[in-house]
Amino acid sequence: MNTETSAGQISTGMYLIKLLAAYGVDTVFGIPGVHTIELYRGLAGSGIRHVTPRHEQGAGFMADGYARASGKPGVCLIISGPGMTNILTPMGQAYGDSVPMLVISTVNAHGRMGSGAGWLHELPNQQALVAGVAAFSRTIHRAEELPGALAEAFAVFDSARPRPVHLELPIDVMLAPAGHLTVPEAPARTTRPGPDPQLLEQATMLLAGARSPVILAGGGALSATSLPALAEALDAPVVMSTNARGILPPGHPLAVTLSASMPETRALIADADVVLAIGTEMGPTDYDMYEDGGLAIPGALIRADIDPAQAQRGWPPTLALIGCAALTAQALHAAITPSAPRQGTERAAQAQTGLASLDPAIRGDLALLARVRETLTDALIVGDSTQAVYAGNLGFASSRPGGYFNSATGFGTLGYGLPAAIGAALAEGKPVVALIGDGGVQFTLAELTSAIEAGVQVIMLLYDNQGYGEIKSEMKRLNVPALGVDILTPDLPAIARACGWSVATAATPAQLTTVIAEASDSDGCLLVHYSDDLRVAFQKALCCALAPSGLRDFFKNDTVLIDRPPKPV
Repeated sequence: MNTETSAGQISTGMYLIKLLAAYGVDTVFGIPGVHTIELYRGLAGSGIRHVTPRHEQGAGFMADGYARASGKPGVCLIISGPGMTNILTPMGQAYGDSVPMLVISTVNAHGRMGSGAGWLHELPNQQALVAGVAAFSRTIHRAEELPGALAEAFAVFDSARPRPVHLELPIDVMLAPAGHLTVPEAPARTTRPGPDPQLLEQATMLLAGARSPVILAGGGALSATSLPALAEALDAPVVMSTNARGILPPGHPLAVTLSASMPETRALIADADVVLAIGTEMGPTDYDMYEDGGLAIPGALIRADIDPAQAQRGWPPTLALIGCAALTAQALHAAITPSAPRQGTERAAQAQTGLASLDPAIRGDLALLARVRETLTDALIVGDSTQAVYAGNLGFASSRPGGYFNSATGFGTLGYGLPAAIGAALAEGKPVVALIGDGGVQFTLAELTSAIEAGVQVIMLLYDNQGYGEIKSEMKRLNVPALGVDILTPDLPAIARACGWSVATAATPAQLTTVIAEASDSDGCLLVHYSDDLRVAFQKALCCALAPSGLRDFFKNDTVLIDRPPKPV
């Protein structure tokens, strides 16, 4: 039908795009389909950038990376049926990691949806399918429902625990005129709540009277800029979960990057008489990854969380402060008077000694990550589920809050790293590092072309061990035949070249330094292909570093060649 009437009315689909622009949405991810064409009529001229992935899974992961890097919700436009089944995995990862994501889809028209007649893209109940990985899923039955539904979605993003929201638009509603509806210049937004003053006073008294306080910081505390000052006022070590790395910078005397799943960090927590857990769900993948139940919190536990239900899960608190982590940290810092030192630096340093007891291969991977951080001093590092990421989650120190995140915690999907790095690079406007294995990258390999098309800079460190090496090692440990893990790995560098990427191989630490430093000053995307040779070299480099001039001698003969694609004529 013709959606532009003689009176200048616009369709509901076009109205939706105008509403998104009013909320400040500047980027959307999606693959146009026959059921979403009307939304694209609205996108033209809207000022909103459209990024086309090669699969809806890529769209969701791009939106996730964009949201984490920008602080704004990642928005996806998805077709009904297969588009929604394809994006469920990214929604699951975003749900597990509390990432704001708005998924807007179409659904069959009224009278057709759920009919069982076999209409194109028909599902029995699309909304029910999505509900388990969303804060809420809603069908928009009339154009008049759109403003309220979007307001509720952004209320989740702005003032609650951020998670995916799904809005589905029946095709007949999308095509219908929006009628008298107008677009507000500045929609009313909600703000995050602060903690209860009386409970805050009780928490202040507990912390002020503590002899050996400890702070457990999670990803929900990334915006808590007062947290370092609060830790210093309390002389309290800060144990940072994977998603919280960088809240205290590398080298800060109170920073504890060693995972709370490790004995030394657990000993620090067990010795604390007061523990402040702020913005952390205290989930097993951060606090009990080996599922041994060894974490103990005998002291008083203050849980500061925006989600009242989460504040009671897993570890019942002595006191619960419900509200925004940033406001909570700010209020506690204002109320706390610095007192005599509480050996915070010594206690943090003792916990960090656990890094030295890690397996040499893990320490080598941590050295690799440190080299990336030191060479690209402010670059965001995005990870898939791969060896370097597993090591990083055990102890890597990020250069800045939110500067290191991956899919190996919580939901734990594969295929995340490349598309999430693309989304993050769109938000950052500068190079982003992606850590990926040869098995994981094949889940979303087609997004190599999306990166070039989007004009972003991604430096992919691709660890190639010819299959699913981590699972193979675990099978061997459990005396299970290693079936299904030795997969046929294609010539990934050749594929990357065909997609317009530059390619380099790094076998030594100095070669890695050279290629990523040069790539950061160049345009386009670079795949750095490496194997166990580089991992072993970093282990050797750690040993050489103990001897005078050892590293210099180790690096002096390094050479490197970057294979760049030909420039278009």
